[in-house]
Amino acid sequence: MVYLMAAFYLLAGVMHFVHPEFYLQIMPPALPAHAALVALSGVAEILLGVGLVIPATRRISAWGVIALLIAVYPANIYQALYNPTLVNPPSFMGQPSQTALWIRLPLQFVLMYWAWRYTR
Repeated sequence: MVYLMAAFYLLAGVMHFVHPEFYLQIMPPALPAHAALVALSGVAEILLGVGLVIPATRRISAWGVIALLIAVYPANIYQALYNPTLVNPPSFMGQPSQTALWIRLPLQFVLMYWAWRYTR
């Protein structure tokens, strides 16, 4: 399962560079330097994904995943509350429904628990 989690974060990180406009659209206006934050979170996801597959770095990477999920939570809340209409969303995703946006909020805690299992 750790390899599945690692693949998920690697893919998510790469998507920050393939479709940065998607991530820019869901950034809360109060946060500064949107492009830099999108790139930084993409790099973090890639590094954490790689770190999860290396036994020596798995534990710290799992803690990093938890921290990252906490850090991006404001963008998920913003998107759920204001549901900005996405311009040119990635073709595989389309416009997320309001229900999907609200389901994603508690799902973040499931993802945190999944990562937490590798911190022990």
